[in-house]
Amino acid sequence: MNNLQSEIIQQQHESWNHFAAGWKKWDAVNMRFLQPIGNEIISRLQLKEDSKVLDIASGTGEPGLTIAELVPRGKVTALDLSEAMLAIAKEHAAERNISNFQTQAGDISSLDFPDRSVDAISCRMGFMFFPDIPAALKEMRRVLKPDCWLAASVWDIPQKNFWVTVTMGTINEVLQLDPPPKDAPGMFRCASPGFMQEHFEQAGFRNISETEVATALTLSPEKYWEMITEVGAPIVAALSKADEASRNQIRDMVFEKIHAAFPDGEFRLQANARVIAGQS
Repeated sequence: MNNLQSEIIQQQHESWNHFAAGWKKWDAVNMRFLQPIGNEIISRLQLKEDSKVLDIASGTGEPGLTIAELVPRGKVTALDLSEAMLAIAKEHAAERNISNFQTQAGDISSLDFPDRSVDAISCRMGFMFFPDIPAALKEMRRVLKPDCWLAASVWDIPQKNFWVTVTMGTINEVLQLDPPPKDAPGMFRCASPGFMQEHFEQAGFRNISETEVATALTLSPEKYWEMITEVGAPIVAALSKADEASRNQIRDMVFEKIHAAFPDGEFRLQANARVIAGQS
């Protein structure tokens, strides 16, 4: 790992710990929003009752917690950079009386697992933020047992994700921000069709499939704005560059765009993900 990658990981660690309180507040909303994606990931893992599963970039615990309920004689380890996020996952496990779920703070660059020791790996919305995607896949394949499955999700193209582009697009429209470098970690870094499949192939995975999964965020414009500015680290970072008048302008423009998109008041902010699965 080079110095830039180490710096990115440190920044992400601080950011996710900082935003953990917001994620806890909005956890029920976010988990409903992301559940169809988690369900598709789970369907690809070919789990058994005694499977040993690694859930990478687990955050507040899903889909790892649901997987733990499906492998009662197995075990799930939830890995994440953020200790604060994992603390929330532990709370959820206790609330649901899930005893075969454990957490481990760390990053994907060096998994603390022996070679060929894991029966399945899930990773919901992690790859977009990994500093080195090929290295991450190499580590995942190293710890997977032969013929076992990795299933992961990434966000699809911006045009299919109104739930976030309505805000990020408006911020860029008002503030005229410079675009990030092409390979920099970010929401749509892995969105191009075939991008993840190519990386899976290069890492040596077989029987690769890629499936689109649609979902929607069902919140009023006011609740949506409250949530996105409490959990969306890139959005908060961008808004920090604006003065109060510009922030208010951005908020009002976002409200107008949402109302224009849903004149009937049935607010369902479109989202689309890609689920990629491959066999070791």
